[in-house]
Amino acid sequence: MPALAVSLCALSLAACGGSDGGKPLDLTILHINDHHSHLDAETTTLTLKDAAGASKAVSVELGGFARVTAAIEALAAGKPNVLKLHAGDAITGDLYFTQSEGQADAVMMNTVCFDAFTLGNHEFDGADAGLVKFIDYLHAGACKTPVLSANVRPAAGTPLAARIADYAIIERGGQQVGVVGLTVKDKTRFASRPDASTRFLDEATAAQAAIDALRARGVNKIVLMSHLGYAADQALAPQLDGVDVIIGGDSHTLLGPDSMKGFGLTPAGAYPTAATDKAGRPVCIAQAWQYAYAVGALDVSFDAAGQVARCSGTPQVLVGEAFKVGNVVAAAADADAFRSQLAASGVFRITTPSTTATAALAPFKAAKDALSTQVAGGATDNLCVRRVPGTKRDVTRSSLGDVCNKDATVIAQGGDIQQLVADAFLEQGQRFGGADISLQNAGGVRIDIPAGDITVGKVYTLLPFKNTLYRLQLTGAQVRAALEDGIDSVLNGTGSGAYPYTGGLRFSVDMNQPRGNRIGNPEVRDAGGNWKPLDPAASYRLITNNFTAEGGDKYDTLKAIPAAQREDTFLDYADSFLQYVRSRSPLAKPAVAGRSTQSYVETP
Repeated sequence: MPALAVSLCALSLAACGGSDGGKPLDLTILHINDHHSHLDAETTTLTLKDAAGASKAVSVELGGFARVTAAIEALAAGKPNVLKLHAGDAITGDLYFTQSEGQADAVMMNTVCFDAFTLGNHEFDGADAGLVKFIDYLHAGACKTPVLSANVRPAAGTPLAARIADYAIIERGGQQVGVVGLTVKDKTRFASRPDASTRFLDEATAAQAAIDALRARGVNKIVLMSHLGYAADQALAPQLDGVDVIIGGDSHTLLGPDSMKGFGLTPAGAYPTAATDKAGRPVCIAQAWQYAYAVGALDVSFDAAGQVARCSGTPQVLVGEAFKVGNVVAAAADADAFRSQLAASGVFRITTPSTTATAALAPFKAAKDALSTQVAGGATDNLCVRRVPGTKRDVTRSSLGDVCNKDATVIAQGGDIQQLVADAFLEQGQRFGGADISLQNAGGVRIDIPAGDITVGKVYTLLPFKNTLYRLQLTGAQVRAALEDGIDSVLNGTGSGAYPYTGGLRFSVDMNQPRGNRIGNPEVRDAGGNWKPLDPAASYRLITNNFTAEGGDKYDTLKAIPAAQREDTFLDYADSFLQYVRSRSPLAKPAVAGRSTQSYVETP
């Protein structure tokens, strides 16, 4: 076990090791995941009934980290045994990160003072050195939140190796609770930028080794913080012996009761989701959506043998108490009716932001607002985010809820905003040096753009990474192979973020075919606007971001393009879309004929 894990244990316990003497324990776990530098409140639309009983589309503030702080404080009040956990991907995704490189996130996390934090894949977006900087910001205050991952192995003696541990042992109610961290392996290796010397171990093997080490120390209550995704967590539980609770992240999954559908949100499963471990013992799985929108509140009762006797809870979706119908502030009677429905739901929590957290954020917010409030253009339609078409992958990501998640075009052909980003990159490539087609990985596009003004801040939240556009010279055969790389990565590699969106290129997708046959009927749009079959032998100029050009998301075909056939245009990718917004506004949902995915066949 790493030395840091031993020191954490020493700090957490009066006596490290030994059993709990056969006592039951009631534990409350308050958790978030994937807040991705989204520190400000955003806006969503819910379906609510007014005072007369008529259904209305009602706009309300959603989330904001100061609400997370306030909610966790309120939910912890009066509870004797509370664990506060963050399941990874704290950084990358908003101007707050672009401007402060994680300092704003660390300051806000310390207003909660989490008991443990596990590494997500995006913690490595700035390589190991960027992660070290973030951890140092996180540890600058009094909290010193343990940073955990049992399957991340930085090179010995490196700064990162000294800052992370496999697990922590935390005392609650006079008993020991083991908390293990776990980071998605392939996605971090291929869809982020860890140092080449940092190794990522098999997730199940590393998790079991940490569980065994904890049990050898007499710890029989074990919580796994898993940044693997909801489906992966369900698959992992029966592979492990001795895990009791899995607090998840990575897939941005909304869990909760079916009653949420009436408000315009469709959860992907129950909160908590029941599973069993390798020995048939109960395991509780939970996740808390995304972007500081929600806090998971999980109550777990352990019996005298340390097994889960009971597990229950609800997600707490954090909203404000000001309501608009259209652009009009709701009448007092209607607002009272809306508040009553939200309060009765059991899952929506009207929350006043913490004044302490608001004050801590203030200097960072002032710097952000100076830039972000400039209006660059507008949109006539909601431009929905969706990584993969269909109804099986990435289906709860939209902050606009079912307005986007159940949109027929989004289901059939994928995200509106991903397509527009690909179109924008093609246009910029054509303006500066020439381009025939463009490619953008779905996961590089982070949020919806609601109808209305598009600010500079929204653009840099949409495209938060420090990427530039590359121009590559490929044959048609290589273009098709690159598309196959992206689809294969969705099925067998880094996950939904690799799905390809293209400008000036359209195709069909059948996820049931073997690799090499999943892309069908590829067509290229010529200078006259006509669609013609992709010629395997012809040469094409492809514009993409430097991340995929360098093989990120397992775009191995692009990585293999020789230096003589690749060029860094030095065009900032977020600024490229900003110029598109300024020149093309108002933006609308892209026309079906120009969308990259023309048809999509889902797996069974």
